[in-house]
Amino acid sequence: MKLLNSLVIVLLLSSAACTQAQQGTVLSVADFEKQIATQSEKVVLDVRTPSEYNDGHLAQAKLMNVNDGNFKQQLSTLQKDKPVYVYCAAGVRSNKAAKIMRQEGFTQVFELSGGIQAWQAAGKPVTK
Repeated sequence: MKLLNSLVIVLLLSSAACTQAQQGTVLSVADFEKQIATQSEKVVLDVRTPSEYNDGHLAQAKLMNVNDGNFKQQLSTLQKDKPVYVYCAAGVRSNKAAKIMRQEGFTQVFELSGGIQAWQAAGKPVTK
């Protein structure tokens, strides 16, 4: 019986760890800003449309529209073991992109909670 209980506990813990890894990390504006400022090897990824990007984006951001048919192909230009900080307008598309990235083997994907709208509402700068 002890063996069975131990096995159940191990399986539950393993399952929880896998679920947490698949969910990724959503960061507040303050944490997102702090991490992109301190991480030396990173990619800041804007997954909106080109017109949205041209209206204003984070200074270090690289554009890869998540709704483009070649999004996965574009991802192949990035290193899967480096931190990637993803944002969109409000958080829906960045969540979609983050899920795709994790499925493609990216190990460090961080999403901006509330997207660039939250970033701007907090008075943070954008580049045009």
